[in-house]
Amino acid sequence: MRAPLAIVRGGGDLATGTINRLFKSGFKIMVLEIACPTVIRRTVSGATAIFDGEIEVEGVRYVYYQDVHDAIAALDQNHVPVLVDPDMEIMTQVEADLFVDATIAKRNMGVHAALAKHVIGLGPGFAAPENCHAVIETSRGHNLGVIFYSGSAKANTGVPGVIMGFSEERIVRAPEDGAFSAVRKIGDSVKKGEILGYAGGKAVTAPLDGVLRGLIHEQCVVHTGMKIGDVDPRGNVEACWSISDKARALGGSVLEAYLHLSGGLRV
Repeated sequence: MRAPLAIVRGGGDLATGTINRLFKSGFKIMVLEIACPTVIRRTVSGATAIFDGEIEVEGVRYVYYQDVHDAIAALDQNHVPVLVDPDMEIMTQVEADLFVDATIAKRNMGVHAALAKHVIGLGPGFAAPENCHAVIETSRGHNLGVIFYSGSAKANTGVPGVIMGFSEERIVRAPEDGAFSAVRKIGDSVKKGEILGYAGGKAVTAPLDGVLRGLIHEQCVVHTGMKIGDVDPRGNVEACWSISDKARALGGSVLEAYLHLSGGLRV
């Protein structure tokens, strides 16, 4: 049997949980990203390949390709091609069995049900069956990972998940518009008030004690108030290099939704 082809829009940490699960289940996969991904948890994001050429996340290798034809040819190799294609132009050149919008953008940026045989949207902004065939709930809580074949996910609350009683307090935000430069790296233990880097010439400081779990890449230009980092108060350094429980849950839901939409397992 031919391996199903999945095109995943977005290569952040939540998207990578889905991509890894599909890849290890036998899918051929290509990732579509923007030219300068503003991913925070870069150590577990396939999008990091755009900056570094390639990255391996839990045994799955992601490789950046500048040419669309090279990326398509690489689908037969044992890794995941990553391509800059924010407008999904490749969808006119391949016939995908599955398209997943995993940008977690909280809004629909051009996704429609005719993009592929089966189209799945993660989080708010999508409605089944109007513009996709299934929607996955991404909000933490009792319904995380619930699949909607009719309807939409919960509206975005704008409130980060709570870790040890901290929510918005653990988020690192840019104090100024401009270029970002880091003086600390992901995995470092930091103290509240410690300088993590500079944005637009102003110091970016740690909001609390913990481990620097995520930090935006230095090639990115930031704006005031933009999320550019994440401090985990639990202090678990090893978790900086592993896919989160939330990402794994979403990946499992996408796989379930695909099996349901495609008619299930065939013996």
